[in-house]
Amino acid sequence: MKKVRVLFAILLVLVLASSLMACNKIDTMKRIEENKKIIWGTNAAFPPFEMRQGDEVIGVDAEIAAKIAEKLGVELVVDDMDFDALPGALTSGKIDFIAAGYTIKPDREKQMLFTDKYFKAVQVIIVQEDNTDINGPADLANKKIGVQNGTTGDFVAEDIIAEGSGQLIRYNNGLEAALELLNGQIDAIIIDNLPAQMIVNQNPGLKVLDEPADVEEEYALAVRKGDTELQQIINEVLKELTDSGQIEAWVEEYSFLE
Repeated sequence: MKKVRVLFAILLVLVLASSLMACNKIDTMKRIEENKKIIWGTNAAFPPFEMRQGDEVIGVDAEIAAKIAEKLGVELVVDDMDFDALPGALTSGKIDFIAAGYTIKPDREKQMLFTDKYFKAVQVIIVQEDNTDINGPADLANKKIGVQNGTTGDFVAEDIIAEGSGQLIRYNNGLEAALELLNGQIDAIIIDNLPAQMIVNQNPGLKVLDEPADVEEEYALAVRKGDTELQQIINEVLKELTDSGQIEAWVEEYSFLE
């Protein structure tokens, strides 16, 4: 009798879990349709994918987000927050999707559902222009490394620091780290290649090393677990934009924007 009760309890838990997942998917789309708006979560300090121009958030991801809202026939609402706050905001329902130059990683896949990939990037190293001591990741183990908090560069730097006696310093965005690098407060920055190139272009005295800090990574958008309908809609938008070459055109456009 006891075994039957235990089995019944297990089945009940499974049914409730399935129901909750189903409700999550239905509630997301229902909320979007009823409120006539979709909430995009980002950190607008990662050019050329998202950056501020006055009160407006612009960039490659901003264009993609606008196309998603257009396809759904709703208003796009932007929630600009700290990068490391994005997963919690998505899980709690504060935002509907993440688009923030967001890399697909195993630990993130446990928390959220990723869309198709739309861009390949690589982590690079920025140093002062006259620096001859640092020529690649092997030279960073005993240095002060600046990163944007919660990004792939953060994770790469953690691994490098673990092999030596260096120091990892986290910033809200890459531009803050660049100012510290120019002032000699840190020795190097690890960040994605396109933002790195824009930082260097806008801050004379810095350079990007030829040797990358890590292997290639791929960006995607993220939705809540169970939101497969929204995931499918976003994938349709990404396919249209990729097939037409529009994403590549936006990357070029915003990479050269002053």
